Amino acid sequence: MSVPRVLLVGKDARTDAIAAACLASPQRPELFGLSELAIPGLVEKCVRVFYGALTDTDILREVVREVQPDLAIIGPEEPLAAAYADVLTSLGVPTFGPTQRLAAIESSKSWARQLLVDHGIPGNPEYRVFDSESGLRAYLEELGGYVVKPDGLTAGKGVRVEGDHLKSLDEGFAYAASVLASDGRVQIEEKLDGEEFSLQTITDGATFIHCPLVQDHKRAFEGDTGPNTGGMGSYSCADFSLPFLESSDVAEAQAINEQVIEALERETGEPYCGVIYGGFMATRDGVRLIEYNCRFGDPEAMNVLPLLEADFVELCTAAAAGQLADVAYSFASQATVCKYVVPDGYPQAATPGGAIHVPADLREGTGARWYWAACRADGAEVFLSSSRAGAVVGIGDTLSQAEQAAEDAIAQIAGPIRHRTDIGKPDLISRRIRHMQTVRQVHVSA
Repeated sequence: MSVPRVLLVGKDARTDAIAAACLASPQRPELFGLSELAIPGLVEKCVRVFYGALTDTDILREVVREVQPDLAIIGPEEPLAAAYADVLTSLGVPTFGPTQRLAAIESSKSWARQLLVDHGIPGNPEYRVFDSESGLRAYLEELGGYVVKPDGLTAGKGVRVEGDHLKSLDEGFAYAASVLASDGRVQIEEKLDGEEFSLQTITDGATFIHCPLVQDHKRAFEGDTGPNTGGMGSYSCADFSLPFLESSDVAEAQAINEQVIEALERETGEPYCGVIYGGFMATRDGVRLIEYNCRFGDPEAMNVLPLLEADFVELCTAAAAGQLADVAYSFASQATVCKYVVPDGYPQAATPGGAIHVPADLREGTGARWYWAACRADGAEVFLSSSRAGAVVGIGDTLSQAEQAAEDAIAQIAGPIRHRTDIGKPDLISRRIRHMQTVRQVHVSA
């Protein structure tokens, strides 16, 4: 059998994690990258990396002509929204990632909400989509607690919540009006009370591989304070659930993902291939959908991929062929804690250019895993940008072991960097548990 040639599209630590999963395949694939950044991990793992904007389909066509890949795996949402999967399929390349029409589940929040309405799928909060200011202020007042969402892609940074980011009705209305002016529409949703969690489901449209549940931490600083980021870290537990969830919450989320995947094919006539990632909240009234993503999460991919016991190249190839049911897989019953290392001052005042030193055993994944993000290599030195530098993933039989492994690894990394030390710690998780207990007791007393 010839060695498969795999094209990876991406620009972040998630892409480095996908590359590592591919290299663990017994098929020993040759990897090629298409990226906007010279991510050190991707450069090390690939035969060659091509560079260009990940919305430019002409560059993609040139790369395909040169590489002639046997499989393409698309990491982030921007190339999916830009029809990369459509182009690759038209060129005869089996592709792990949904078409542009299916990727609208992430690229248009209003379309995703309406899909659930049209197909009778539970999970939507109260919401309205506005294409003018008419009735906008009144709806904000009616909800009291509200969330303002741009309709399109915002890299996890465009959503603003009443009380957290928006301190008054005037401030909320002004932000909603600014989104409306720039985008032509704005989505307003009720503010939910509960705990968020992520469920990533690998699928070919007919078979569903539900990954272990993960909880992400978007706030920049300890104790969930500061501005939202692309994600400062996340954790998963050895039982594949989370400490504040009940079995019914897990079953509800899995059922919603499955129903949405089936509805997407009914709606578009196309089977969904790749990962669909539901951001959910457990509330007093059951599970509610916050939003959908059309790819692996960042950082959530880094929690689940090291636990996946399967030939990842075979799995992605089978999904692209609609034959996922034929692939053997399991997840190791271990806990993970992922912590992003970021430059001092991130996200508002990070100064690029400082050197970062990561020990070889971390880079080679012999203990805790290290995945590179937005850094630049210059000879033997690697330098920080103003964005996230990379992620450490600790793995252990228990959450405390995994968290300690992550902290021990970060202690070995030198440079003008910081990270959130509280992710995966008992104090923060206990707070989540107590919060959900209060939320559920309110439901019982009501």
